[in-house]
Amino acid sequence: MSQPQAFTPDTLTEHDVLRLALTGQVYAAAVQTPLCPAPRLSARVGGAVLLKREDQQPIFSFKLRGAYNKLSALSGAERARGVICASAGNHAQGVAYAAQALGVRAVIVMPVTTPDLKVEACRVRGAEVLLWGDTYSDAEARAEEVARERGLTPVHPYDDPWVIAGQATVGLELLRQLGDPAGATVYVPVGGGGLIAGVAAVLRALRPDVRVVGVEPEDSDAMARSVRAGERVTLERVGLFVDGVAVRRVGAYTFALARRLVDDWVQVSTDEVCAAIKDVYDDTRAVLEPAGALAVAGLKRHAGTGLGGSGARVALTGGANMNFSRLRHVAERAEVGEQREAVFAVTIPERPGAFRALIGALGPRAVTEFNYRYAPREDARVFVGVQLASPGERGEVLGTLRAQGYPVTDLTGDELAKVHVRHLVGGRAPEAAHERAYAFTFPERPGALLEFLTRLRGRWNISLFHYRNHGSAHGRVLAGFQVPPDEEAAFAAFLAATGYPAEDMSANPAYRLFLT
Repeated sequence: MSQPQAFTPDTLTEHDVLRLALTGQVYAAAVQTPLCPAPRLSARVGGAVLLKREDQQPIFSFKLRGAYNKLSALSGAERARGVICASAGNHAQGVAYAAQALGVRAVIVMPVTTPDLKVEACRVRGAEVLLWGDTYSDAEARAEEVARERGLTPVHPYDDPWVIAGQATVGLELLRQLGDPAGATVYVPVGGGGLIAGVAAVLRALRPDVRVVGVEPEDSDAMARSVRAGERVTLERVGLFVDGVAVRRVGAYTFALARRLVDDWVQVSTDEVCAAIKDVYDDTRAVLEPAGALAVAGLKRHAGTGLGGSGARVALTGGANMNFSRLRHVAERAEVGEQREAVFAVTIPERPGAFRALIGALGPRAVTEFNYRYAPREDARVFVGVQLASPGERGEVLGTLRAQGYPVTDLTGDELAKVHVRHLVGGRAPEAAHERAYAFTFPERPGALLEFLTRLRGRWNISLFHYRNHGSAHGRVLAGFQVPPDEEAAFAAFLAATGYPAEDMSANPAYRLFLT
């Protein structure tokens, strides 16, 4: 079936999407996924929570729907030429699966940082995989070149009416499964916008009383920012953790639909996403990827503010293609995201018995972390984690410690403290004069750390360095440099020339308290 090119972002309506969804061929490959109750999560938020289990698709992601719908609608000539896409994850697997099912040649361009598991998942489906560049943008540019060179048909991951319509079938299933959806609120993870554009279109066309809420990471909120601005905006940088939705610029079709049809937007932190992964595991024993748990995190955030609506709350669990090596990081951050752990910097006297006095001041609360190193001065600073029985207890701990005369700083929301500083407590260097601290990110692949260090080689001494592999596509480093005041301009030029994103952390409270 040939696709008539009759749509533009300005003319595509929710009724067009509904028609394409109803007439598509999604179920030749995808399955109707269950709508499951989450009893523990329901009890926690005080209302019925249902999980739309898109992680149970054959490729463990909803992306199969849009990919198959697009490929099945291609003309015979287009199929004969073959298809191409750029992706570092679930869209690539969806295209590879759909192409194999339809007997279409597929070329997948992936960044060299893509985990081997995802590369092999495409190759085992018969796709030709080209590894190119360090980022999605690099891979996308190469895919465009290859498409022109070989005459291949591009399959966009989200900004295409047939892809949007394929994802829209999630909304059709929801309406059938809910029975009476009156008062329901549906939470949808948002990256480029294909899923939320499709789901919102179907729900608005058939049940406009159902609320649709888009959920984004705080550091990758391109759609919400675009809606507020009234036009598509391009983020200067995106977050690293929820990589499945790390999009700098949303689609033209998806933006045009989402800005009209979505009721609300909510942003969540990395810690909240980690807590949501744990919540779903507790209820289902399934381990979602960060993007797959995004909607659950947004549902919990909304419920905590009383904005969850009067009916059922539905979260779309978008995928479960989790790198096993990331689980350690998720487990570390989940307790903070669940507001069951708080971390503080506490100043105590540098004398015998001070530790015992501090622990006594905390009362019967469980201490989850206690980091200290002797320093030759009157006061010592301790990095301490405390288990909480309720979210409000964090304020109680602060009040208790301050009432007993302890200077204390709440570091629970400080990313630098949780990723780097907690592992460096006690590492002060009195001789490291004029130290400037910077947080860097770089593409994570074999040899990347050596390349990073090679680029940092210069005339400025490195006085601090912390790197830890979190199993993601990007490495994160905290580095200190000794930069005399009269060399700051030259140093700034040096940093820019490295090509790595760098953020000055010299004024960060955790750095100032523990490392200077």
